[in-house]
Amino acid sequence: MDIVNLNQAESFRTKDGSEIRELLAHRNSAIRNQSLAEARIPVGGATMEHYHPKAEEIYYITHGCGRIKLGQAEREVRAGDAIAIPPGQAHKLWNTGDEPLRLLCCCAPGYEHDDTVLIEVGEA
Repeated sequence: MDIVNLNQAESFRTKDGSEIRELLAHRNSAIRNQSLAEARIPVGGATMEHYHPKAEEIYYITHGCGRIKLGQAEREVRAGDAIAIPPGQAHKLWNTGDEPLRLLCCCAPGYEHDDTVLIEVGEA
């Protein structure tokens, strides 16, 4: 039985600069075809624009508010919003609120650094 508590999950930085806590993935469970992680973006922070050639993602905002760019479209997002990101779709997320932006990230197949292509160059 694989049960991981968010408070015990170690954080790490993804290739796009996000701080994530991987809850379930092939690295720590019997899960093989997807991953679930919580990402946190600090006040005033943002991810680097990027895409994933293989993985589709679902972002589910749990705390805070921000702005997402998908391709050329931009939209405000807030707690309770679920965002579909197909494979190959460039995306970037900004925290526009006054608290850390927290979201669940579901990836299928599971997240891998090698499946992240940066569009924007910067410090990650």
